[in-house]
Amino acid sequence: MKHELMKLPYAYNALEPYIDEATMKLHHDKHHQTYVDKLNVALEPYTGLQKLKVDELLKTLDKVPEAARTAVKNHGGGVYNHNFFWTIMKKDVKVAKEIGAAIDKEFGNFENFKKQFIDTALKLFGSGWTWLVLSNGKLEIINLPNQDSPISVGKIPLLTIDVWEHAYYKRYENRRAEYAEAFFHVINWEAVNKLYKDALKGKSFA
Repeated sequence: MKHELMKLPYAYNALEPYIDEATMKLHHDKHHQTYVDKLNVALEPYTGLQKLKVDELLKTLDKVPEAARTAVKNHGGGVYNHNFFWTIMKKDVKVAKEIGAAIDKEFGNFENFKKQFIDTALKLFGSGWTWLVLSNGKLEIINLPNQDSPISVGKIPLLTIDVWEHAYYKRYENRRAEYAEAFFHVINWEAVNKLYKDALKGKSFA
């Protein structure tokens, strides 16, 4: 089975002005496509692994032959992380009930959560992702480098921001803080809420 590029669930300009059309085209059509292509190349010698979905590969990296493990981690992570990222964005969606209550319980209030999430994203050195995850039944904000995924370390992803420069430099140049602030205008809280309710049942994005 060949992995394929996920189609964007909205138009390239749907997140304007916060995320611009040019960035979305480059990010999805070039960067995401490259991860898909390189994952397929890495899996060519392994017909058994080709049958697995990308989340299954990332959850069982220890079972991937050592010769391909790093490539599967990097490129499979790039595929999974971007698939997840596209699905949790939509303009001007209000925070849904269950995830909102969980955020208030863990972080005190939404503004505290937002500040901590953005601060964490700004502290990530180099390239990677900042995640809100469910870990042992508790909400947690974490940074992961490169294309590492929470599901590879036993955590369930609920929300993420891509802080690789290709996600924002065309519009925001080196202003990661401005990009992170703008990101809060395009979080699809309905999707995050569903992920949270599924996570409470032990299910993660696939």
